[in-house]
Amino acid sequence: MDKIRRASHAGSWYTDNSKKLAEELDGWLSASGLSKSPDVRGVIAPHAGYSYSGRAAAYAFGNIDPTNISRIFLLGPSHHYYTPKCALSTATIYQTPVGDLPIDLEVIEELKATGKFELMDMHVDEAEHSMEMHLPYLAKVFEGHPVKVVPILVGAVSAESEATYGRLLAKYVDDPKNFFSISSDFCHWGSRFSYMHYDKKHGPIYKSIEALDRMGMDIIETGDAEAFKKYLQEYDNTICGRHPISVFLHMLKHSSTKIKIKFLRYEQSSQCKTTRDSSVSYASAAAKVDA
Repeated sequence: MDKIRRASHAGSWYTDNSKKLAEELDGWLSASGLSKSPDVRGVIAPHAGYSYSGRAAAYAFGNIDPTNISRIFLLGPSHHYYTPKCALSTATIYQTPVGDLPIDLEVIEELKATGKFELMDMHVDEAEHSMEMHLPYLAKVFEGHPVKVVPILVGAVSAESEATYGRLLAKYVDDPKNFFSISSDFCHWGSRFSYMHYDKKHGPIYKSIEALDRMGMDIIETGDAEAFKKYLQEYDNTICGRHPISVFLHMLKHSSTKIKIKFLRYEQSSQCKTTRDSSVSYASAAAKVDA
């Protein structure tokens, strides 16, 4: 009996009309003008409603050549459910309006056997949007290619745990049939996010936000998890996928395949000019085999 995780945010965060959604995704993907590369083994992409970040996300997903990939590891932060660990889905199928994605139960069992993961119940799984917002793009890009997903909800893990999970998952990076989709938005700025870091030397607030985000993006591109941690400690930038990104950096560090992250797109939901404004930043990156 299949256990189906419904597309719980369809009809609100993005359209539940499959034809319209397919057209939107195709439109954004072709507008990105990217050429697909088999060397792209992972992406970092936003997870806001598609009217906000759908276009930016295409600059990540548009790089993917689905030909040789048979498994996608999906790492997303937990917005509503507290856990100091990583949690695995108990579903067998993730639904999307543009095609369903089966869960790789074999790998889920493998990960369960390590004793390091907890299981999230369906209620937690369906309430979380960070991984769901990647699913329609993945279903679209991998259309006609049999692919299974391994969803991993990354909780409020300590720096030590990030390294532990990174080491544990690194072996999967060495299999070229595996792909990694890392879910994160960047700076959440404004009083409603209780974050208003502003360095006046950059001019208007939105330029200061961009400088702060780009500093983080540059550090992520170096692949240095320790430097990323220091940056977060110093500026406390509200990058909601900080833990999934950190786990991914540790995975790349411990795998024998050389993979480099490169950011290809940066956008803000609006331009903050006064302290009454607020915005969320979206950054899209591809992780590519560094020959």
